[in-house]
Amino acid sequence: MCSLGFKNTTESIPWREAFVEFEDNAQGAALAGARHKEVLTQRKLAELTGIPQRHISKMENGKRPIGKKNAKALSKVLDIDYRLLM
Repeated sequence: MCSLGFKNTTESIPWREAFVEFEDNAQGAALAGARHKEVLTQRKLAELTGIPQRHISKMENGKRPIGKKNAKALSKVLDIDYRLLM
């Protein structure tokens, strides 16, 4: 530990290297992770955003682009920067 309480991360690796299975769908993985962090189901997230649940499912699975409008609506509910979903 450094004197300010920070941990030495020189041996860490970027998350994209650690989780290569998410490489092709980083935005969907970010959406699913943020949703789980807030303990929300897809159905509840759909209710809170007005985005159909089937669309949220497709976005999380990389079968539908999220788009700026949806990213902004999702980010408000999930309390994240919308650019994480772009």
